[in-house]
Amino acid sequence: MKKLPLRGMRRVALVLFCTVLTLLNGSARAQKNGNTTMNTSAKAAVLIERNTGMVLLCCNENQALPMASTTKVMTALMALEKGSLEDKVTVGRNAYGVPGTSIYLSEGEQISLRDLLYGLMLASGNDAAVAIAEHIGGTVDCFCQMMTARAAELGCENTVFINPNGLPVQGHHTTALDLALIAREAMSHEEFREIVSTRRASIPWEGRGYHRILNNKNRLLSDYSGATGIKTGYTKAAGRCLVFGAQREGLEVIGVVLNCSDWFNEAARIMDLGFERYEYFTAYTAGEMVRVLPVENGTQETVAVTVARELGAPVLKGQIPTLEYDLPETLPAGMPQGQEIGEARVMLEGRTLASAPLVICDELGVRDYGYELNRFIRLWPMATESVGE
Repeated sequence: MKKLPLRGMRRVALVLFCTVLTLLNGSARAQKNGNTTMNTSAKAAVLIERNTGMVLLCCNENQALPMASTTKVMTALMALEKGSLEDKVTVGRNAYGVPGTSIYLSEGEQISLRDLLYGLMLASGNDAAVAIAEHIGGTVDCFCQMMTARAAELGCENTVFINPNGLPVQGHHTTALDLALIAREAMSHEEFREIVSTRRASIPWEGRGYHRILNNKNRLLSDYSGATGIKTGYTKAAGRCLVFGAQREGLEVIGVVLNCSDWFNEAARIMDLGFERYEYFTAYTAGEMVRVLPVENGTQETVAVTVARELGAPVLKGQIPTLEYDLPETLPAGMPQGQEIGEARVMLEGRTLASAPLVICDELGVRDYGYELNRFIRLWPMATESVGE
């Protein structure tokens, strides 16, 4: 939405007193300094909140490391963004016989992109990754360049993809934080969420009378309450790597551990710590009214202002956020419905935790000569009747 420059903008900060009573009960254990550093058995780890991307817990989160098959989170994201799930993929020679975990694709086999993604994310098929790369990018090298560029767009400053499957190669690396940001974007796709939360699936096996059976290697799906996925990975060079997530009581988290021997237990411990410390505060739901502003020279005297999307953020239990608004005192007529006219922010100790545009919910008609003439004509019989009486 285009934002108009408006005069007379004002900033208002309001303490959310309505939350005080519910938060005071947990104030004794509140961590008001906002320290996110944690101890971990992983070489690097991070936990973020999915909606905002805010870092909740971290350790060496910006250290560049190999990431094994968690690479395939980006491979799947590119497939969803650049391809169609119903695409028929013809398996090329390069995808046949790729070392490591495999779904045993045959050269010339035709398989849907959807089925390849299940083979990629559940069975961690290295051959499926190559087939997807060649289908989307033409060549593996071109696809990896696309992966690296897309990661940069997501704010990943220390990520380079040399292959689409995570097999060991010099220069192929990411960070725990970068990988979490990639997973966050992937989890915005419902198709991705459905795939990575599936424990067991079957896909066709061309030329055979039975299907491929795929079992998800992510033990958290069965062992951790609220788990949402996402991907395991292991090589000797990278160690055990895991991208994971869960959702409880409105708070959804995404985490990463790199080079972590007790990966599932450590992921569960990190998420437990996140859910213990944080809760999700929803200031406004999408479309909720925030203000009513007067309209200058308009066909209506006032207009309602609403938030364009949900506004909320994770906060440490016991902390009390505030709201700030940037809004004009009045609005000129002539604005279209949905025009962005300001911003609302969730604030804590001077930091912006989340923001959302504020928009008008009606078109602001201009009170001009034509409007006044039409209004007079509509009211004219009433006027003459009054005169006659």
